[in-house]
Amino acid sequence: MQTKLLTLAFVEIALAILVSVLILFISFKILQKVFFKDISLREDNLAFSIFTAGIILSIGIILSEIIPSITNMVRLSMSEGNQITLSEIIQYSGLYLFIGFVFAIIINLSVFVLFSALTKGINEFKDIQQNNIATAIIVTSTLLSITLIAKDSISLLISALVPYPETGNFLL
Repeated sequence: MQTKLLTLAFVEIALAILVSVLILFISFKILQKVFFKDISLREDNLAFSIFTAGIILSIGIILSEIIPSITNMVRLSMSEGNQITLSEIIQYSGLYLFIGFVFAIIINLSVFVLFSALTKGINEFKDIQQNNIATAIIVTSTLLSITLIAKDSISLLISALVPYPETGNFLL
């Protein structure tokens, strides 16, 4: 049995679950405090639930592109001859998560700006607060579409920041 590989797999699973739960919890609390102070999931507001689910799914999609880069850092640190320390893993992981969080905010804001520009005279937040399911579905669909389109670019940016070891050019 490959004990090193098995250990790495358990570390990656634990890291993915821990980071995901933490980021999603923080995101939900921010969403609730900034946009919907007076609404909770316990109330009978299906529009808010749809909208919240879309934002959580959007953040989950972005996180799914960031977690592999963090686990690559852990793999690199466990490889022979590499000098990546635990503090560097934490620093890079924090940087990757910060970048992902910033892009999640940018994507969400761009959806609201886009939707507001396309539907003049409609206040999306007020409609969602008033349980307008149609508005919640359209806003959420737009959010998820933009997230799916942008996710590969975010993944490429994060991957470019992973400190892979220098290799010589064997073709020269």
